[in-house]
Amino acid sequence: MEIREAGKFGISAEVRSVDFRAIMEHMRGHVRKSHDPMEKALRAAEEFDYLPGEARFIGEGVVEVQGKQVRGKTIFIAAGGRPRIPKIIGIETVAYLTNENALGLNELPESMIILGGGYIACEFAHFFEAMGTKVTVLQRNKRLVPEEEPEVSALLRTSLAGRMAVHTDTEAIEVKQAGTAVTVTALERESGKQLQFTARHLLVAVGRTPNSDNLMVASGGIKTDEKGYIVVDEFYETSQKNIWAFGDIIGKKMFRHTANHEAELVFHNATRGKKERMNYLTVPHAVFSWPEIASVGLTEAEAVKLMGAAELMVGTAKYTDVARGSAMREGEAFAKAIVHRKTGKVLGFHIIGPQASVLIQEVVNAMANDGNIWSLAKGIHIHPALSEVVLKAFGKLRPLVAPEGHHHHH
Repeated sequence: MEIREAGKFGISAEVRSVDFRAIMEHMRGHVRKSHDPMEKALRAAEEFDYLPGEARFIGEGVVEVQGKQVRGKTIFIAAGGRPRIPKIIGIETVAYLTNENALGLNELPESMIILGGGYIACEFAHFFEAMGTKVTVLQRNKRLVPEEEPEVSALLRTSLAGRMAVHTDTEAIEVKQAGTAVTVTALERESGKQLQFTARHLLVAVGRTPNSDNLMVASGGIKTDEKGYIVVDEFYETSQKNIWAFGDIIGKKMFRHTANHEAELVFHNATRGKKERMNYLTVPHAVFSWPEIASVGLTEAEAVKLMGAAELMVGTAKYTDVARGSAMREGEAFAKAIVHRKTGKVLGFHIIGPQASVLIQEVVNAMANDGNIWSLAKGIHIHPALSEVVLKAFGKLRPLVAPEGHHHHH
């Protein structure tokens, strides 16, 4: 993408070709490099037995795997989730990709329809279009990445729509195999019109489903919510004593780094006397689209709902407000801060633009400690570095509600 956008710097450059197979093989090799040693270590460990296979509960504290019944005084459930497949007419009759088997492709798809507009859908849309695939995105929600700030969603949509066909508020209602291609019939909700789209591949990325059903947790007396996520207390213990669950299967913040941190807490809580909780407000996430997105804490709407607009200050800075961002010609990228008016406590921070996932880290660190804007301001920021945009967002804080009761517009 940087090569494509080189023209804004007065540089003429082009991508002649992409070795898609080599890129995918490199990625898979990297996955194998981290996965294979872990499995090898599990098989070699003397203190426990490793039984690969699909497990299921057959009673309280009893799991069956490989035809064997296994009992344990303490059970940890980290069975994750799988791609959710929507109830669309004909979906079982067509060959479709998910985020899992799409990673097995060796040939670059010439065209692709992506169902969904969340994190996974937008990352894959960016990746495949950048590789050279003609991409169409069909998103049921009115916004892409609807969990993000509205202005973040809007900028991502504008950026992606310049490279591919993006249809929001559009629901797929039927799919058909048409020779080597797939045709999707979708309903444009606002107009009520039916639209048809045809592409060589269909990628389904409409969310995740917990694996609690396959694990038959109900047979173990373990409670789940209406969506099938295992219900845990603040320390990750399930409705059954000494059975603990974490990761995607509890449906909190479904990111790898969250699950890693939850795993540490679960082990601590199950084996030590003093139990610890996790502060989900300080869990950051990133969307590796183009432009990149990173967020931590509350959105403005969530903060207003929780505390009331009068309690908040909000500041927005464009990348071009600082020297490095201006030199990078990043006219639309921005950072947004949400702060508690009286205490100066940082409640949320949102960035869309280059290096967003790196820039947000100092805010994450501040929120995980005292969480105050003054601790951020004390740190001297390098000039001219992009990190100055973080400071600039806090420097532009204004009350969300003016003293006379008029709302400030950001």
